[in-house]
Order: sequence, then C-alpha cells, then structure tokens
Amino acid sequence: MVRKDSPEIEINVHSTPATQSSSQPPDENHPPEEWYPWLVPTIFVINVVLFIFSMYINNCPAHSRSCIGMQTLHRFAFENIHENPLLGPSTSTLLKMGALDANKVIQDGQRWRIFTCMWLHAGVFHIFTNMLSLLSVGIRLEQEFGFVRIGLLYVVSGVGGSLLSSLFIRKTISVGASGALFGLLGAMLSELLTNWSIYANKVAALLMLILMILMNLLVGILPHVDNFAHIGGFITGFFLGFILLARPQLDWIVPPGYYGHPMKPQYKLYQYILIVISVIALVAIFSIGFMLLFRKIDGNDYCTWCHYLSCMPTSLWSCNPQFDSDR
Repeated sequence: MVRKDSPEIEINVHSTPATQSSSQPPDENHPPEEWYPWLVPTIFVINVVLFIFSMYINNCPAHSRSCIGMQTLHRFAFENIHENPLLGPSTSTLLKMGALDANKVIQDGQRWRIFTCMWLHAGVFHIFTNMLSLLSVGIRLEQEFGFVRIGLLYVVSGVGGSLLSSLFIRKTISVGASGALFGLLGAMLSELLTNWSIYANKVAALLMLILMILMNLLVGILPHVDNFAHIGGFITGFFLGFILLARPQLDWIVPPGYYGHPMKPQYKLYQYILIVISVIALVAIFSIGFMLLFRKIDGNDYCTWCHYLSCMPTSLWSCNPQFDSDR
C-alpha cells in the first residue's frame, strides 16, 4: 500500500497587525510548517521488536528438527514452511503472545486480544509488506496532521478491524497491522473528499486512490488473509478521517484584517455535516459490533455469503482454514 502524495494547501500566515493599512494576503508560495514524524517510526520499531521477541519465545529448535535457518539463527530459526509459509513463529506462539482468537475473546473474556493482535506478525514477508506500507503512508500523514490525530486514527482503526474480524473469523487466529493500515487509507480518502476544494487535479487523485484501495482489498480474497480486518479498519478510518483530518477554511486561519471581512466559521457547512454523520456512524458501529460480539453472535449465521469477502475459493487454492490469518 503506497500513498500517492496529494497536493496540499500551502499557507504562510504573517504576523502583521490587522490594523496596518498595507496588509497583504498571506504568501501561498511557502508550505506550512510540518510536524516532525516520530510516532510512525516508533510504531515501526515496536512491531519489529515484537516480531524478533516472538521468534525468541518460539525457539523452534527446542521442539522441531525441521526449522529453517537453524544452523545460523539458532533459537530465532523459522518454523518449517508447512507450519508457517511466511517464515515466522508457530501458531501457538502467536496465540500465546496475544493473537486474535474470537473464541478466547468471547468464551474466556480475553478482550485485550482485540488490541494486541495488531502489533504481531506471522512472518518475515508479512511484517516486511506491512511496515513498508506503514512508512510509505504513515510518515507523510503524520507530517501533515501530527502524531495525536494519526496515532488515534491508527489505533482505533486497528481495533475496528479486529472487531469485524472477530465477528466473522471463528476457526483461525489472526494477527497483523493491516487493519490499522487500511484505516490510514480510508482516512486518506475521506480527507480528500472533505477538503475537496483545496486540491488540484482532484478527480485524478480520487480515481488513483480508489484504484489503490480496491487493489489492496482484492488481495484479501486470497487464502490466509483476513480481509474482514482490512474492511473493518478501512470503514473505521474512513469515518475518522472526516472527524480528524478536516482542514479549516483559509479565512479562519488567516486574521480577517487581511481581507477586511468578518471571521468565517472554522469549517464549511458540509464539513460540519460530515463530522456529525461520522460521529454517529462510529458510535453505532462500535456499540453494535461489541454488543454482537459479547452476545456470542457469529456473523456468518446471518450473512451466508460474507465469507467470500475474505477468501474466494478457486481451482488454484482452497479456503479451508489450515493456518492463522495474517493481515
């Protein structure tokens, strides 16, 4: 998942007093000061450290003689490819460290798994693709909107992905940061829509972003990929983007003395409407979702075709669960 950088509004607010008769409009040839990105790199480090720790805990040579790289990596050796084709720890190790298992969440009250699973990865290939996407998308978003909004967006989207996954994935465990990453993609889409008026080549940017999202969602129909986490994260991030990433009007940022008219509201009317709708939607989604989950309702009982959203069986592969689902 790679972000196509969108054109951004460029504002430079001068400190000239509003009463000065020679006041000029702000110079729009200089970009606004960007936030220093430290949260996304920190999330990257946490994910990598936890993956290395999972390999240490796994200690493949202690329970298997068919480990990959045993002579070189010793206790950090990978499980046999039949156990884990992604080059990583065993399913039992991931489960021990906090992988999402809906049955344990529902039956044993281990609700913390909804949060912890987004920090774990099933293998080298899995963490490489997710962390590449995180750096590509996340750093630019943090530079534009700051660590508070992007951190909240990342975590809440990850929880939203885990919630939808728990409602439909009952026979395998699930790990990965893709729910949170799809939340960033969803927020990019809503940010483009709610700040529509400030973008150049907006239609081309919208089509490119939609194409990128669809391509990533299509990957989710492959076996062992938890597309429900992708979809849940995307929907959560999409609504959060309207709330967290709306840009104020230029006349609200710049002192009105530059133009000689009264201060306008912070946001345009349609932005306020989108914010209200998004708040209502998120409250409804999480309230209903957790209510269904803790009432032990299996989403597949009420949507018999929904499992095709996460795996589409073909002559090339089967969708029968054999390994943990990665995101």
